[in-house]
Amino acid sequence: GVAVTWERSLLASQGYRVRLIPLGMFAWELLSPSKKTCSCTPAKIKDCVLGFFPILQWLPKYKLREDLLGDVMSGVIVGVLLVPQSIAYSLLAGLEPIYGLYTSFFSCIIYCIFGTSRHISVSIFGVVCLMVGQVVDREVERAGFDLDPVLSVLGGDRNSTRNGTEPLCDKSCYAMAVAATMTFISGVYQVRVGFVSVYLSDSLLSGFVTGASFTVLTSQVKYLLGLDIPRSGGIGSLVTTWINILRNIHRTNICDLITSFLCFLVLIPAKELNERFKSKLKAPIPVELFVVVAATLASHFGKLRENYGSSVSGHIPTGFLPPRPPDWSLIPNVALDAIPIAVIGFAITVSLSEMFAKKHGYTVRANQEMYAIGFCNIIPSFFHCFTTSAALAKTLVKESTGCRTQMSGLVTSLVILLVLLVIAPLFYSLQKCVLAVITVVSLRGALRKFRDLPKMWRLSKVDTVIWGVTMVATALISTEIGLLVGVCFSMLCVIFRTQRPEAPLLGWVAESETYESLSAYKNLQTKPGVVVFRFEAPLYYINKECFKSTLYKQTGVNPVWVKAARKKAEKRMLKEKEAGSGDKQSSIPVDLGLEPVGFHTIVIDCCAVQFLDTAGIRTLQEVCKDYGDIDVLVLLAQCNPSVRSSLLRGELFKEGEEHLLFHSVHQAVDFALGTRGHGHLSPPEVLALPPNSARPRGHGYLISAQA
Repeated sequence: GVAVTWERSLLASQGYRVRLIPLGMFAWELLSPSKKTCSCTPAKIKDCVLGFFPILQWLPKYKLREDLLGDVMSGVIVGVLLVPQSIAYSLLAGLEPIYGLYTSFFSCIIYCIFGTSRHISVSIFGVVCLMVGQVVDREVERAGFDLDPVLSVLGGDRNSTRNGTEPLCDKSCYAMAVAATMTFISGVYQVRVGFVSVYLSDSLLSGFVTGASFTVLTSQVKYLLGLDIPRSGGIGSLVTTWINILRNIHRTNICDLITSFLCFLVLIPAKELNERFKSKLKAPIPVELFVVVAATLASHFGKLRENYGSSVSGHIPTGFLPPRPPDWSLIPNVALDAIPIAVIGFAITVSLSEMFAKKHGYTVRANQEMYAIGFCNIIPSFFHCFTTSAALAKTLVKESTGCRTQMSGLVTSLVILLVLLVIAPLFYSLQKCVLAVITVVSLRGALRKFRDLPKMWRLSKVDTVIWGVTMVATALISTEIGLLVGVCFSMLCVIFRTQRPEAPLLGWVAESETYESLSAYKNLQTKPGVVVFRFEAPLYYINKECFKSTLYKQTGVNPVWVKAARKKAEKRMLKEKEAGSGDKQSSIPVDLGLEPVGFHTIVIDCCAVQFLDTAGIRTLQEVCKDYGDIDVLVLLAQCNPSVRSSLLRGELFKEGEEHLLFHSVHQAVDFALGTRGHGHLSPPEVLALPPNSARPRGHGYLISAQA
């Protein structure tokens, strides 16, 4: 068309190399990938199935000679460690011990089928159990059950009648219904909205886990002392629990206290020795299992329950209970509580899977991990299980004992299956204080984070403050509110850091095209009449005033004040002229507002401006207009495509002025010097389209020009 020919000749006359590219080629190249993506072929169906079930990919390629020994060893050891922890964490969740074994069994199998990480151990996690237990206790109390310990009736009729008419489950049955319903909802959340976990930073997660560890520790003190006090929940539960403990300290069961002390005396040194000599030991010593066996035998033959009133685990049945769907009527009661549990479980699982995948040189798919942890909660919720996630301590054990693939999880589930079918009833006499000791000792890793605070403070003061705020809020208020406080505070920190970002003036590095901060580097040069300014944050409604004030301060010129001074000087001169002072005009000193500002161009380096909103576009328009009124040109350089698109849509420049957007600061400075006659004009690369009116129907061209 005529417009294309005219633009071609105009650009060629200015020293550009011009080539015409038919737009139809771009349309075909854009449509072809879309057709390939939308097509459905047997190969795509196969890839989809293999991607959704990773076990179908790694199991046929399993190397028996290389991987089997390590997987079996790690699976057996993790299973042995998991048995006492499953029973102990069931107590933390306010449920019967058998449910913890069910949960560990099903979660290991399901993650093996759907998971992509070879090393993480998905099972019971203390912080998640605490959050589940708080909701279970609340709903049990609302249903009219007391919170005192009751004997399990899992082996017999689980239904009772109230008022002789309506059949209801007992407390244990109802508590499991609450936990299973919340587990189902948590899994649905994880499958659908797992992306929310990206808002949880590492420092926030660490602070949350440490704060929740204090709550877990507090909840176990009553078992360590053998006190029969109700479990506190809600806001300030940690303080309330300690008040109740101190009020009832005189009722301490001496038998439980001595047993707890002896277990601590064995477990803590053994754990320390395991960590100190882990490089020399082929496998960690399963000291928890030894303690459980010894304590069970001592309690049984010493008749500690009958003689001293010690609280024991009670009957643990063998086999599996019939599947049972979640109680759908409880969904409105627990839907909100399931959100933080789902987010924490998913975030910890993905974080650990990516950490160990990077360490061992393979990749995990975050989207598939979302499905894996979601199904680890959705499917087991029909089999009397509660919420699970990955756990760091068991994952470290799994890795250090030679785990090679997900097959290790299947071996772990077989160990737990053996306990469920044969060994479980033998734990009848196991004291609850022993389980509490196992839970408390497992918190050592989270509580040791205090030793890392000096290093964290040196690395990032902001992250340290986020850690502290989240930890304190989680411990002193509640786990759910603490998580919310941590997320809000971390977002506020991000906002505050973008509200008042760094905004230095830049200088030229000699014999290069690089511009760096004048305040950070020495021996930089400045071009006469040109000021280069960099704003290191997105420009949006929160920091728009900071952008203007910093720009005015760095350049030393506020165009609004300059215009006001000039107007004031003009009015003064006009009044004196009208008063007959025209013969003295030449002797009137010009006001400061009429003095030159010292530069003719401002180049704004936008390389750190990720995006603009409408307020940011208006701010740039005001800056360009205000400086233009005092004969100062404003140029923008290094704008990313999103910012360029926003500027063009916002009509920051008039038609034909798009060349004022430059690809580099050096080009913008050369252009400024060239327009003022101080250098050679070096026009930037231009990407132009012919006008719509002159574009032939069905055909078009992109004019790509380079200097």
